[in-house]
Parts: sequence; C-alpha cells; structure tokens
Amino acid sequence: MPTQPLSPAQQIRRAGNLVNLSTPLGLLVAAAGRARRRPGPNGLTLAEGYRLRFPPAGAFTVGNVVICPRDFATLTARQPEVMDHEEVHAWQYFCCGGLPFLPLYLLASAWSWLRTGDVASGNVFERAAGLRRGGYIEAPASNAGLRAVARWAQTLTVKPSRLAERSR
Repeated sequence: MPTQPLSPAQQIRRAGNLVNLSTPLGLLVAAAGRARRRPGPNGLTLAEGYRLRFPPAGAFTVGNVVICPRDFATLTARQPEVMDHEEVHAWQYFCCGGLPFLPLYLLASAWSWLRTGDVASGNVFERAAGLRRGGYIEAPASNAGLRAVARWAQTLTVKPSRLAERSR
C-alpha cells in the first residue's frame, strides 16, 4: 500500500509522539505482543498479529503505533473507518503530552462504565474519535456501573453475610 507524503501537521504529530515517549512505548508494546510492524497511512506504524490478550480490542493505539491482534486488511474490511478513528487517538496522545494520556483515558473509561455500563460510550476520547468509526455501539446513559457499585457497597456494608456466602 503506497503511503502519501505526510502533511506538516502529521509530521509534527509523528515527531511529538516520538519525543513524548508514547510512540516508543507503542513499539515496546507491539514487540512484547510479538506483532509484525510496517509503515501505515498518515505517519502511523501498523503492528499486526499482536498476541497478548490485553487490552481486549480489535485495535488500539499507543502513540503513533496502531496495534491489532489480527491483520489490518481484515479489520478495515469489517470497519472501513477504523484507521481514521485510531489516527484521532494518535492526535490525543500528542495533545495530552504523550504518556499522561494513559491515566486520562483510564479515568474516562471508568467514568463511561459508571454512567453507561460500557467503557467506550461515555468516554470522551472514544466519542471524539467517533464511536461508530471505532466499531463501538453506543450504550445509553443509565448509571449501570453506578448501580453495580452501589449493590457491591451494600453487600459489603449492610449484608456482609451475603458476601461470605458468595465466597464459598
């Protein structure tokens, strides 16, 4: 697949994500998962055949490295806009200064789970990248996660014998 020349903004993002250490971390994650790397579109590096089971995703981005358990041809045939979605995540790493994106993303995922019972639907980063483009189905705000936490807290505080019964 021939790649087009990078725009000045894409060159800045590529250099910035290298300097802020998010792309080197992405290359390390890809190597740990024994993924095969190759140049991709828009200054991204594609790493396919990732063998670790975490995170459970069709693809995920660390810096300018898009990592996929399968191959990108299969992924893009199923989700044609997924590379646009993943490129937005590369920009998010750049805008967040690199590695600080990771805890911010985890907080956004936790908030999303509390509000919707799903880690993506209410996640500001996933919404900005386009839920549908990333292959996500939007869950409504239902406080499903908050209700689950409330039930757990009630079990711990009001009905500790139920917790003991569950652990047997």
